[in-house]
Amino acid sequence: MMDDSTPILVGVGQFTEKGVAPDRALPPMGIAAEAAKSAIADTHAAPGLAALIDTLVMIRIFPDSTNRPRLQTGFGRAENPPRAVARRIGANPANAVYSQVGGNTPQRLITEMRGRTAAGAVKLALIAGAEAIQTAKDAVRQGITLDWHEEDEGSLEDRGIGGSFVTPHEFAHGIGIPIQTYPLFENVIRGAQGHTVPEHLLAMGRLFAPFSRVAARNPYAFYGTERTAEELATPEGANRYICFPYPKWMNAMDGVNQGSAVVMTSVRMARELGIPQERWVFVHGVGEAVEKLISFRQRFDRSPAMRLSAGKALEMAGKTVADMDFLDFYSCFPSAVEVACDELGLAYDDPRGLTVTGGLPFFGGPGNSYSLNAVAGMVPLLRGKPGSFGLVGANGGYLSKQATGIYSTTPAEGHWRREPPSSYQGAIDSLPDAPFTEAPGGAATVETYTVCFGRGGPERAIIVGRLDESGQRFIANTPAEPAVLAGLLEREALGRPGTVSHADGRNTFLPA
Repeated sequence: MMDDSTPILVGVGQFTEKGVAPDRALPPMGIAAEAAKSAIADTHAAPGLAALIDTLVMIRIFPDSTNRPRLQTGFGRAENPPRAVARRIGANPANAVYSQVGGNTPQRLITEMRGRTAAGAVKLALIAGAEAIQTAKDAVRQGITLDWHEEDEGSLEDRGIGGSFVTPHEFAHGIGIPIQTYPLFENVIRGAQGHTVPEHLLAMGRLFAPFSRVAARNPYAFYGTERTAEELATPEGANRYICFPYPKWMNAMDGVNQGSAVVMTSVRMARELGIPQERWVFVHGVGEAVEKLISFRQRFDRSPAMRLSAGKALEMAGKTVADMDFLDFYSCFPSAVEVACDELGLAYDDPRGLTVTGGLPFFGGPGNSYSLNAVAGMVPLLRGKPGSFGLVGANGGYLSKQATGIYSTTPAEGHWRREPPSSYQGAIDSLPDAPFTEAPGGAATVETYTVCFGRGGPERAIIVGRLDESGQRFIANTPAEPAVLAGLLEREALGRPGTVSHADGRNTFLPA
């Protein structure tokens, strides 16, 4: 029997703003509020639902997530983001939360609110996320000054940025910027599959072409252009290399104005509010796990944390991945999808498809909140096929933090509870570290690499290698010389010998 305290998702909403002049466009909290209004309307409850929300969570926006100048606008900010959204929708929640950083955050928050709802600590919750990065970029380019400063009174639980995904040593050598980090994983995958560069470019194109097709049919997509595998695999013109082996159209696109929101409550409260049961979607399984820091991972083409997170969610739901009717994997770069498929035993061309949105390069990558759009896109599909199941995989950092949710309109039986991640995280923590040194020297071999491009061509290279004598891993850069960078691109660099040296805290690798 269905327990009255069972947490359910009762409303979802999305909002995308395109083609609006910066001085008339919405700020991030305005976009989040529009998505929230849509989610509230989606519940089919009687008017006045917003005033009953007791917990409102806003996912941290990108400009508040880092100190990197690239993401700072100078246009001001909402000092109390959840209450800025609440004011716009007519809510005054007792609990206002501003989340930590990470693409895993939306699924993790849904899990948290589910637990608090089941315990009776939350009656009606709304989670929202949004970005207005395209508007900010357009304003800067056009010399327009925007005023996005907002102050709202009331409590705020600001959870801060959270822990770092990378070490200072990694960041000093270029690891920790997504466009420069995921290519390191991809080249290991290419090597494991025995592909030449042209073969792997086409394989990645075949993986992502169906994503672009889904995005082209999604009214909320920001970059809804369908592209062929061959177009995606050709690194020229507008599709120039960003960091080898990824052309531009294989990178997450964060220059978007997109928002999403979900409304959650209990079965008891849904009945009291008159929310029709056909709107209800149940969370049948959840899982979370955290990977080791990049330098210490045994392999770059696998993710034990992803396998554990998904496995725990499926186990809790009493299902297998074969039972899923719909899938959405975090798709910032091809490697994230390839690793997810490999860990779950899926073919890259699984006939169910691997996205419900179109993915971050084509649908758009609204900062930390993409997976909330994935949930918002999943729910209508589940409602349209009663009894079906869907899996959402959320990824934070650099295959660093994983969260998985299993959803269905099929009622969940009994009191909602989950196995705490702390009870199984030890399975990851206890894995042996790869041997690593910050001060390498001597003969070495390339384990993986990437070459980073500017508009004028290749500018720098990042090398992860192994010392020949000890087998210790290290991170280095090559000299930024055109001949060295061209050599890494013109002939296979995986397994290439060379020498590495250490001076003033930085490592330099010179290929043979």
